[in-house]
Amino acid sequence: MLVGDLLDEFFSRPYVAAKVAEGRLPDTWREAVGSAVAAVTTELRLENRILYVRVRSSVIRSELFYQREALRDRINEFAKIKLVNAVIIR
Repeated sequence: MLVGDLLDEFFSRPYVAAKVAEGRLPDTWREAVGSAVAAVTTELRLENRILYVRVRSSVIRSELFYQREALRDRINEFAKIKLVNAVIIR
């Protein structure tokens, strides 16, 4: 077995994959919402599969509020695992 195969096996384990995806959350958020929204995002926090997002702009906050389910789906799609069950916008 090659080292690359061992690493692939290790990173495909659910716990490890979730931790890696959690570490990449800021990048995943930027991919999911774009640079403009990411720039006004002041906090991203994941607790018990709930993503808490704090945004400075009330207009963007309102827009994101109505897109919570789509955001959850996009983040999970980009993360390639079910990382987030719900998104709470503040």
